[in-house]
Amino acid sequence: MDKSIDSATLKAVESAAACGVQTVWDRYEAQKPQCGFGETGLCCRHCLQGPCRISPFGDGARVGVCGANADVMVARGLSRAIAAGTASHGGHAKHLAHTLLRSSIGQAPDYPIKDVNKLKSVAARIGVDIDGMTANDIARVVALRALEDFSEKDEPSTWAATTVTKGRVETFLKYGVVPRGIDSAVSESMHRTTYGVDADAVNILLGAVKCALADYAACHMATDIADILFGTPSPVATMANLGVLRADAVNIALHGHNPLLSDMIAQVAGDPELNEKARAAGAAGGVNVVGVCCTGNEVMMRHKIPLATSSVSQETVILTGALDAMVVDYQCIMPALANVAECFHTRLITTMPIARITGATHIEFHEDGARDSARKIIETAIVAFTKRDPAKVNIPDILTTAFAGFSTEAIVGALSLLDAADPLKPLIDNIVAGNIYGVCLFAGCNTVKVTQDANYVAMIKELAAKNVLILATGCASGAFARHGFMTPEATGKYAGPGLKAVLTAVGQAAGLGGPLPLVLHMGSCVDNSRAADVAVAVANRLGVDLNMLPVVASAPEPVTEKAVAIGTWAVAAGLPTHLGVVPPVIGSSVVTGVLTSAVKDLFGGYFIVEPDPLAAAAKLLAAISERRTGLGLSA
Repeated sequence: MDKSIDSATLKAVESAAACGVQTVWDRYEAQKPQCGFGETGLCCRHCLQGPCRISPFGDGARVGVCGANADVMVARGLSRAIAAGTASHGGHAKHLAHTLLRSSIGQAPDYPIKDVNKLKSVAARIGVDIDGMTANDIARVVALRALEDFSEKDEPSTWAATTVTKGRVETFLKYGVVPRGIDSAVSESMHRTTYGVDADAVNILLGAVKCALADYAACHMATDIADILFGTPSPVATMANLGVLRADAVNIALHGHNPLLSDMIAQVAGDPELNEKARAAGAAGGVNVVGVCCTGNEVMMRHKIPLATSSVSQETVILTGALDAMVVDYQCIMPALANVAECFHTRLITTMPIARITGATHIEFHEDGARDSARKIIETAIVAFTKRDPAKVNIPDILTTAFAGFSTEAIVGALSLLDAADPLKPLIDNIVAGNIYGVCLFAGCNTVKVTQDANYVAMIKELAAKNVLILATGCASGAFARHGFMTPEATGKYAGPGLKAVLTAVGQAAGLGGPLPLVLHMGSCVDNSRAADVAVAVANRLGVDLNMLPVVASAPEPVTEKAVAIGTWAVAAGLPTHLGVVPPVIGSSVVTGVLTSAVKDLFGGYFIVEPDPLAAAAKLLAAISERRTGLGLSA
């Protein structure tokens, strides 16, 4: 299997081999063969009597020491993965909520409110009476309401209940999966899957759905507050791939997920004094900031900062020999970065108290001194530049244009240029007419188990040719950016005639002189909630529930526990959801059957597990066709 279809990544990996540096692909090969029990979900180490394992072939143990069978073991493992993903997104959202609160009372002056309209919109949605209130007063109430959403309450989670259709709320209540607190849902999942508690696989899975819906609430909250603090994205043009690094500049890569750190560095990097320091150190090009992973998506859509690469290939930015500092916050950050950085002059800089890495430089980041921390980080990178070895610099000359920043508000705004009185009408009319056959949200990661980007590229060509509108977030959008799919030119090359006509009409109405890009970039992984908002708006406009819409989701290369949580809430929302990597559940026929079939009867959504990208595209098209038929539209 090839490592990647991205030539820039391959060049960087080749240079690593020449230098004797291990990459994620080398470490994956060293792990082979991976544990077959773990791959099927048939292992458990949740108590000190284990680890236990159950033979998938029926020729060994059939229960663990405590008596848990394969179904219970697999269900518990899946539930714990969802809890971990929810805890991660919850931590992200809580961090932002605390910052919004501190901003509102003057304790975080570096974070003023950037989008008052978004603040008022969120406040109205969650039932805050803002009459006569200042922006800071509104922000304080919204922040407190957000923080209340983490603990157990008598009523449903505000961010879960107020952002979906009425029909979804009724469905969630019917099956007892409404979360009443984000942290409390995580706590309940961990409790019920510990030794001696829940031993009914289906009941465990319903608890996992509840936790996943808490993840949805956290994602939506994080997106809302990020927009309030940093501005709601609108379309911008930038660049992608390793060619965004510059030999004549101090190169700083921002990697992780939370925009609190990255947005501040993006702002401070333009400081004339710091750029003069960089030039005095020999960097004629001054300071050059690039993005990696979801933080890269955050600063790409708000500051036009170019995106260097994605999660699985994060080491390649250092392997160019031109990176002076890799600045990280939390999530999806490989500890191996420290080992790779040791082979170069690069300073790996950790910033969060919960995410230190042995061998890295730690410059702790706090909201009350954010600008000073950002300056210190940039100055550290400037010093590192002076130690760069020009003989080791090998930047692949590979660049693509990428248009990013299609927030829900931006999409509705573009549609309003066609129909100001009813912005959703052009979208609905074109879905009815078949010009837009359906909508697919691509989300998720890159994984060493699949040739990097191959599934994304194969599937988008197939779906776009069949007039499916493509939305993307996270490292999925990174894949599309690197391969030129987030451009108007890609629309002309790959879109079917109906989709091309729609994207061209909207693009021309927006004054672009041509079509919108083939892929509409909606942000980072937490911003999957933006796609949900578009679907909810269309469903409400039509008077139907989400499970009736010709909307699907796909994670061709999922990796993290966060992706498991996201996929689960997408299914609960009613979406057929494709996974390109087989999850560790096939050791249980009950769990596999529930996730791929029985869950459809409960929520309307279900998982489609299909490693072959062309077969996956065909199955998603079939799901869209079924939804169109259900709405009385041409299949």
